[in-house]
Amino acid sequence: MAQMVSFPSNGGTAAGYLALPDSGRGGGVIVVQEWWGLNDQIKGVADRLAREGFTALAPDFYRGKLASEPDKAQKLMMEFNIDQAAKDARGAARYLMAHPGNASHRVGVIGFCMGGMLALMTGIEAPNEVGAVVDCYGWPPQGRDLSKIKAHVLGIFGGKDEMTNAKAIETLDQQFQKAGTPFERHLYPDAGHAFMNEQGDAYRRDDAEEAWGHALSFFRTHLV
Repeated sequence: MAQMVSFPSNGGTAAGYLALPDSGRGGGVIVVQEWWGLNDQIKGVADRLAREGFTALAPDFYRGKLASEPDKAQKLMMEFNIDQAAKDARGAARYLMAHPGNASHRVGVIGFCMGGMLALMTGIEAPNEVGAVVDCYGWPPQGRDLSKIKAHVLGIFGGKDEMTNAKAIETLDQQFQKAGTPFERHLYPDAGHAFMNEQGDAYRRDDAEEAWGHALSFFRTHLV
């Protein structure tokens, strides 16, 4: 049970892909895209969460634009309006909280790469709605205050990821400690960047499935 939906975004309107579990209700989870946009792979992540019993919403942060090659994805990311994204993130969290298919008192967020950054930003922008954030190899948004996050945060990283290397992860750990944000992390030593994307060249099935197990358990623990 999945469809495209619209939701309010600070006086405007945004869109997203909503996937419901067979039961029609489940803990709410926002799924945040990689730099490619709201493509079939990200919709598939929402579908996977629905099969696991969650109600999943994947907002379209690029507002209809998609990329299938790195140069265009880089261009879309450079053109990305972070302030508009903050509005859309708040709107998505509030929409999902109020949706009759949401069975949890607070919603979760999971994001990948650029989406990991946006997942953290969603926790900052909607602290009263977001109870659990899963950051898959993303970095916190610049200029945003991590201490505003009221959620538990799980970080998933690859040991061979040059974008979030061991030093960067340690820095992130220190930032969360300073902010007072509960943070746990899992590092996969032989994995590189984007190792959970089953359509990408860096995909590592065993590591990805283990990481998914941690993410699902994390949501089931913190979304009650």
